Amino acid sequence: MSRLSFSWAELPTLTLSPGTGGRVRELAQDFQVDELPLYRPSGEGEHLYLHLEKTGHTTAHLMRELSSQLGLRPKDIGAAGLKDRHAVTTQWLSLPAKAERRLEQFSLEGVRVLDVSRHTNRLGMGHLQGNRFTVRVRGAPGTAQQAAGTLDTLVQRGLPNYFGPQRFGLHGLNAEEGLRVLRGESRLRDPAVRRFLVSSVQSLIFNRFLALRLERELFAGLLSGDMAKKHDTGGVFEVQDASAESERAARGEISATGTLFGRKVKPLTQDAGTLEQEALAAFGLTPEAFSSRKGDRRIIRVYPQDARVTEQEDGYTVQFTLPRGSFATSLLRELMKVEVDAPEGPDDAAPEEE
Repeated sequence: MSRLSFSWAELPTLTLSPGTGGRVRELAQDFQVDELPLYRPSGEGEHLYLHLEKTGHTTAHLMRELSSQLGLRPKDIGAAGLKDRHAVTTQWLSLPAKAERRLEQFSLEGVRVLDVSRHTNRLGMGHLQGNRFTVRVRGAPGTAQQAAGTLDTLVQRGLPNYFGPQRFGLHGLNAEEGLRVLRGESRLRDPAVRRFLVSSVQSLIFNRFLALRLERELFAGLLSGDMAKKHDTGGVFEVQDASAESERAARGEISATGTLFGRKVKPLTQDAGTLEQEALAAFGLTPEAFSSRKGDRRIIRVYPQDARVTEQEDGYTVQFTLPRGSFATSLLRELMKVEVDAPEGPDDAAPEEE
């Protein structure tokens, strides 16, 4: 059985160029994340939209503080994505409009309210286009030009859409407890925690599936039975003629997806199904083990946008935009070729990219 802990060393890179090495997050401002909203608030409605900048807090902790200080129920506060505490991040949250009169009472070190508006609906998870990252890499033996060359390759060929280490918790061991949840052996009772732990197992299997495709030079191609996703519209369809559709994949129009197993998602079939079963078997699991989850599909390749590298005295700064659900650490690992951004503790479990 494959390891249930996370390690970048077990996941192949797309790029073969030497890594620059270096370190990230020496200072909070070295890792900046700006959420790109799916829509702008209209200025009218029953929901208060707050645009916030935070440093040193997870989104979950910020939401708990807002709930406590403003006298709201936790479920009344909406967020489009989760941002971690080891960064300077901006994002939108939604609150009931009645909280506006108490907003002046809110105070939390490291948090600034940048804008307040109104809208007609509560923010829900996934209501964002993506995130814009600005990351300082310090102490890099490699050059900015080297990083820029690798980044250009990723812009042209796409980035392997791995789940990053934040999904896997302290020492990357969340999936071990998630497996106990699936087997009915866990003593944890909190439904949200149980869901998150099982999602770590789903993520580990997806990473293995993607790794197999890279190892077998199937990253930019398609197999019969693949469920391919259109990059322009988001539509998903089953691949019948792999050779014909692979031409579209080579042009970057479509990419394969991997299965996040659950009761509402059908496993892949034909040649793609064989590869998927190999990824599952590496962990001694079957699709039926995930009947407690709805399941989903995740594209294996994303294209960084507005990407550039700027040379710094002791390294470089890299800026790029990724779609929602993608991990900046996947791109940084391609540039640096190190075990980048390993989680330090339980608070790191929430990915800053989602």
